[in-house]
Amino acid sequence: MRGIDPVAKLRHLLQVLAFCLAIATIQYAFLPERGYGAQLVYSLCVGLITWACVDFPRHLLPSSAETGWPKGLAGVALVATAIAIGYFAGTALGDILCRTLGLHTGPRPDPVVLARQSVLITALAGIAGSYYFYNAGRRSHLERRMGEVQRHANEARLKLLETQLEPHMLFNTLANLRALIALDPPRAQQMLDHMIAYLRATLDASRATTHALQFEFDRLRDYLALMAIRMGPRLSYELVLPPELAAQAVPPLLLQPIVENSIRHGLEPQVRGGRIEVRASRESAWLVLEVSDSGVGQTEAAQGAAGGPDGGSGGFGLAQVRERLATQYGESARYEFESAPGMGARTRITLPLSA
Repeated sequence: MRGIDPVAKLRHLLQVLAFCLAIATIQYAFLPERGYGAQLVYSLCVGLITWACVDFPRHLLPSSAETGWPKGLAGVALVATAIAIGYFAGTALGDILCRTLGLHTGPRPDPVVLARQSVLITALAGIAGSYYFYNAGRRSHLERRMGEVQRHANEARLKLLETQLEPHMLFNTLANLRALIALDPPRAQQMLDHMIAYLRATLDASRATTHALQFEFDRLRDYLALMAIRMGPRLSYELVLPPELAAQAVPPLLLQPIVENSIRHGLEPQVRGGRIEVRASRESAWLVLEVSDSGVGQTEAAQGAAGGPDGGSGGFGLAQVRERLATQYGESARYEFESAPGMGARTRITLPLSA
């Protein structure tokens, strides 16, 4: 037999047992003179045999992908045959067990009336149980399909957000390169080399919705090298990535817009420039990513960059970061930003650790 899930079968068995107990209880409420023990034995024997004759043989027949059940007349014939086998075999087994355990009490009911009642109860219970499991299989299939559709939609959304971020970063870098060509051609050449390396790495990462944190830090290093050529000694930076976190999966271009915001709105307005630190750490079951700078802090422009009412190019990048986190992680991710005038700024992202 193919496609049998032992856990699902165990769950079905427990549901059938509960169903049989319910039927025995209802029968006893209407026919207490027959005794609860005997009715419970017959209910369990008929119900379990009927279930076994449906739920296992159905895997031998061509089945619908939506329900896991045979299609058309084959499914109807399977249920009808299982009910017949369950009635005759279950009744015979119940007779043996009741005689052995001495469960027959009170006057013996009329055989014809008893047979009619038993056949009717068996047919109704078998049809109801089969319909329940049929709907359960269909519901499970629809839930899986909805999960797949949602996952594909999230992947497409992340790709769209990333394609919006890439030109944003590229245009800013080209503008810086254009200004540097006239002032310092050798440094402009170095900047162009770093930009080529950065774009090559970006192209390699564009085929996935996540990549290793090590790769994210490598791209940041290329980007900061670009900015260091333009700003010279006014920019210093440090990237701290513990080896045990290097393989953690994160969305591509997650940290670069934050670093770009720190440079544009934190360090560039200062004559002396400043320092940027990017750190990854682990806190229990969480991955913590921090970007801090020693810039001018929360100015009116920085508020717009952090997603406030002023907007701005930096605001676009950070808004995309928050949207990507919400799309991929939902409420599992946290994005925190804090700053004060003259005290620099710090952005903290908390993500669940991947397995």
